[in-house]
Amino acid sequence: MYDAQAGSNACRPFRWPNLLNDSGRGLGYGGDYNPDQWPESVWDDDIRLMRQARVNMVSLAIFSWDRIQPSEDVWDFDWLDRIIDKLGKAGIAVDLASATASAPMWLYAKHPEVLPVEADGTVVHAGSRQSWRPTSPVYRQYALEVCRRLAERYGDNPYVTAWHVGNEYGWNNAVDYSPDAQRAFREWCRERYGDVQHVNEAWGAAFWSQEVRSFDEIDVPRHMGNDAMANPSKQLDFTRFCSDALRTFYMAERDVIASICPDKPITTNFMVSTDQCAVDYAAWSKEVDFVSNDHYFTAGEAHLDELACSDSLVSGFADGNPWCLMEHSTSAVQWKPINSRKRSGELMRDALSHVAFGADSINFFQWRQSRSGAEAFHSAMVPHAGENTSVFNEVCELGKTLSMLGDAGLQGSAVRPSDVAILFSADAEWATRSQTLPTTRLSHWHGIRDWYRALLDIGVRADVVPLAQDWEGYRTVILPTMLTLADADVRRLAAFVQSGGRMVVDYASGLVDDSFHVGLGGYPGCGGGLLREMLGVRGEEINILGPVDGEFDLVRLSNGTVSRLWQNVVTSVADDATVVAYYDGVEAREWELQGVPAIVRHPYGEGETYYVGCDLNLDDLASVIGSEAFAEVSAQVGDPRFIRVARDTECGSFDFLFNRQSQPVTVKPDPAWATVLLEHRCRRLDDGTIELDRNGAIVAMDGV
Repeated sequence: MYDAQAGSNACRPFRWPNLLNDSGRGLGYGGDYNPDQWPESVWDDDIRLMRQARVNMVSLAIFSWDRIQPSEDVWDFDWLDRIIDKLGKAGIAVDLASATASAPMWLYAKHPEVLPVEADGTVVHAGSRQSWRPTSPVYRQYALEVCRRLAERYGDNPYVTAWHVGNEYGWNNAVDYSPDAQRAFREWCRERYGDVQHVNEAWGAAFWSQEVRSFDEIDVPRHMGNDAMANPSKQLDFTRFCSDALRTFYMAERDVIASICPDKPITTNFMVSTDQCAVDYAAWSKEVDFVSNDHYFTAGEAHLDELACSDSLVSGFADGNPWCLMEHSTSAVQWKPINSRKRSGELMRDALSHVAFGADSINFFQWRQSRSGAEAFHSAMVPHAGENTSVFNEVCELGKTLSMLGDAGLQGSAVRPSDVAILFSADAEWATRSQTLPTTRLSHWHGIRDWYRALLDIGVRADVVPLAQDWEGYRTVILPTMLTLADADVRRLAAFVQSGGRMVVDYASGLVDDSFHVGLGGYPGCGGGLLREMLGVRGEEINILGPVDGEFDLVRLSNGTVSRLWQNVVTSVADDATVVAYYDGVEAREWELQGVPAIVRHPYGEGETYYVGCDLNLDDLASVIGSEAFAEVSAQVGDPRFIRVARDTECGSFDFLFNRQSQPVTVKPDPAWATVLLEHRCRRLDDGTIELDRNGAIVAMDGV
């Protein structure tokens, strides 16, 4: 059953799957392979093309439960035996799935009680993915039996080198309001709080007469009619519970496999991009042997920046170890309102970007493009048009490049850290989704993306690091829209700054604690006033702008920047603080903000803090960070036209350089480059410089 305390503070030891070559080493390359969706007459052609593309690993049987168990009392592994044998003899390792991401239709027909329930009571019917409750004892029983049988049959198979448990947990069942979920939520609350009165205190339940007298009175936060303002403290706890429930289910599957097959690494694929935060991956990352992620590009001018920002956080979850890109796309997907294709060279550029940020295995969804089903128009390694295509040619080119980088010794190297860390918290992201805030236009994740891009615009590449993990070694930490902060986190930040660190806090940070209780005494109030003391500011109100008839919808600052959404009304600053910018102009006077401090710098202990008390767009944020007042934050400035990342080995480093611009740019070869391994979409000019086109990239070796 559900274990509210599943997991621990200890991490599973890092283990990486072997390839089927003499050394077992190299960069992995492949993708999801679904041979059961094609006639067996296609399989030999798949193997031929995989070898041509230098594919050396595939994820197998992710959605194959109905083929493995076509009815409750019938099991069919013969087809799986045959394809694993074909792959292995061709030198292609198998990352074998538990096949439990979606159940066969016979199970749903027999046990409709496993289906999730939405907040309004609507049942989520079968026919898509993840149509199951993580707290269902019935579903767990069936799923664990599949895991057991697969592990018993393939645990000793030399061609199976890793286990892929589930798939994208939370994609379609991140929340569930079923009776099973309600029973498990009560148990979770009992384990977390011990006493029901502590629940009432944490949830501020005296408001609107919401106090409970026993754990049996606790309900899940279902739809409550038109006045659907859920208790934000309870909602935050319920979101935490849902993440824990999925993680507990994953761990149960993992443990069944590990008990039979202890010697092969186990993973599951996360979904980290700056539009997704289904579960608390900082907690999940402790429960995998190696971190895996699925990432799909954001079309438009933010494409490369967003990829780098997301990958940096994945590297943070991996705690500096290599990680696996389990899915990305060769070109367009089919699940967005507008599905842009990749331009020539972007397939290679994107894959190399993932490698630069720590991925030692590059995989696509999927190998062969489906001819039917919901993902028929999702691009693949072998497109509908077949092998004589530009996409497959680029797939083959990428295979050669990854093979070359593997031979050069890239595997296992570590991404060189930045001096600047942007801190991420799932709690903060979930908290900004509350419908009871001064504005619903907040997003912690988007705030991280904006700060990340603004730093790139002045030539600084930051790391994105989970708040729950180790960031004390950085020189500067940035907290964008970190709405919720526990008292312990505030104390940890205070110790960091007191010992010489630098902290940057923005306008919507530190307003509520980890129970969603507002800190009193002025904004920001977290830590019993300690955060205000560190920042040297005290605010009394929040000024929110918007499209209101007859009202100004912006406020100008004395440094020439503009705020368009949120201004904290700071009424006092510490005597030793420096006001970097204040509100100024006709709009500021109209909103009674004239002269009110907007950006403040404050010494604290051996370190210092910066407070940015209003929202700024990307260009204005970059100008503020790049200003003289923030000179210490942006001390190590590079060329903002490029993203530059290094991966270090014991003998030297691999240097990656990517063009951020939409037009060609030139660069002088770095004297430290001993060997240039790759010039992708580049040309040498007569003056000795290298011109990179819009998707250009350089990979060089320094002292290796």
